[in-house]
Amino acid sequence: MEEYKKDFIEFMIDSQVLRFGSFVTKSGRNTPFFVNTGFYRTGSQLKRLGEFYSKAIKSKFGYDFDILFGPAYKGIPLTVATSIAISEDGGCDVGYCSNRKEIKDHGDKGILLGSPIEDGNKVVIIEDVTTAGTSIRETVPIIKSFGNVDILGLVVSVDRMERGTGEKSALAEIEENYGLKTTSIVTMEEVVSYLHNKEYKGHVIIDDDMKKKIDEYYEIYGVK
Repeated sequence: MEEYKKDFIEFMIDSQVLRFGSFVTKSGRNTPFFVNTGFYRTGSQLKRLGEFYSKAIKSKFGYDFDILFGPAYKGIPLTVATSIAISEDGGCDVGYCSNRKEIKDHGDKGILLGSPIEDGNKVVIIEDVTTAGTSIRETVPIIKSFGNVDILGLVVSVDRMERGTGEKSALAEIEENYGLKTTSIVTMEEVVSYLHNKEYKGHVIIDDDMKKKIDEYYEIYGVK
């Protein structure tokens, strides 16, 4: 596993973004782990988060693209932080862009916030965690409405590696339904492998009991 992935796992724990216990997801699933990206709340956290996203994007897509698009609202700070990180890492000045929930009819009019999308642009979409596809269904038509735009793919912070609406993972469904490449900074398989029976700052985050609960969860909701 690459060092930046290990660093990111520890970063999530330090930021209280990744937690283990008993939770209920928005879809109603009882899960032993939870990823709450709303706990990235400071400038230093956003700076590091952007750097991790930048590394994942470079590994999968490279920096040869024009626009980093983050669906409103959580995608807005992600595009800003990551575009800054890309400029510092690769000297590539990519534009950042998000959609507005409501079209603005005065001043800086339109549905877009940030860099305009133009015919011929290459775009990478950035989101927080694995999506079931709802946001992508809304986002792709918006981006495509600005001309012959090449959407290279989607990057998320954590791939929960759960089934989407069918038997495949949510990211696999997005690849199949929209023809997009997808990637993540880390997968939950990598998280569990790294943390199982590992002491971190005086605590074992995933002991054998928690590992058993995670395995049982994936027996029900994991990809078949």
